[in-house]
Amino acid sequence: MKILNGRELADYIKERQARQVRSLRQANQVVPRLAIIQTKDDPVINTYVRLKKRYGADLLIDVDVHFVPQPEVPALLNKLNSDVAVHGIIVQLPLTDPTQTEKIVNLVAPDKDVDALGTKAQFDPATPMAIMWLLSGYNIDLTGKKVLLIGRGKLVGAPLERMLKDSGIDVQVVERGVDNLAKLTLAADVIITATGSPSILYADMLKTGAVVVDAGVASEEGKTVGDLAPNVYERQDLIVTPQKGGVGPLTVCALFDNVIRAARRTVTKDS
Repeated sequence: MKILNGRELADYIKERQARQVRSLRQANQVVPRLAIIQTKDDPVINTYVRLKKRYGADLLIDVDVHFVPQPEVPALLNKLNSDVAVHGIIVQLPLTDPTQTEKIVNLVAPDKDVDALGTKAQFDPATPMAIMWLLSGYNIDLTGKKVLLIGRGKLVGAPLERMLKDSGIDVQVVERGVDNLAKLTLAADVIITATGSPSILYADMLKTGAVVVDAGVASEEGKTVGDLAPNVYERQDLIVTPQKGGVGPLTVCALFDNVIRAARRTVTKDS
């Protein structure tokens, strides 16, 4: 079995990002700044926010967390949108009142929407970027391959389908409840799954030598799990993401790549 190790690639990307930030700070006197808006006090959300703060600190990117009641978010976004010192803005989901999600994420200025949640965002979403990086980093050539994408969610599946098609890749997209899933997976050379449903893919549903990228995240008995059943990892002929450390580490990298890109745009605007 060959493992697609995202952590390994993330280390290389982080070094490159640190050089870019040093250059922005030294040559252009620009300090990249990310604002995170959080409305809900939740252990899982707090962990994600801490992770982003730590990653930013490692790169010398300033990360400000604004913990505010949800009714105050629109006014705060208005202020951050017009603050030239803020390059990226994230509305940390889920919100206290999730029914307002669509409305609130679309209040983020498109040139600062580094999470790409708004309909007019100028960046690619982090998880699809991470998947593309992972495949490219391990020289997985998708040209002429049968590529199957399971899940067409707003955050991963739909934007990834667009990115693959923009790259000239012929991809078949299905939802997790499709009747003949095993028949489709057995015919696929490359499978990317992003459903957030534990164990929708089992070892006997994959052809010999298949490449399998698990981008699903779900909670099962208090543990974070992916879309692959544990018995997939008993097969020695597959190229597969590990149970931990596959797409996840690269997602944080991709998010901060967008922040750096947003900061660099301000330099070209000013020059």
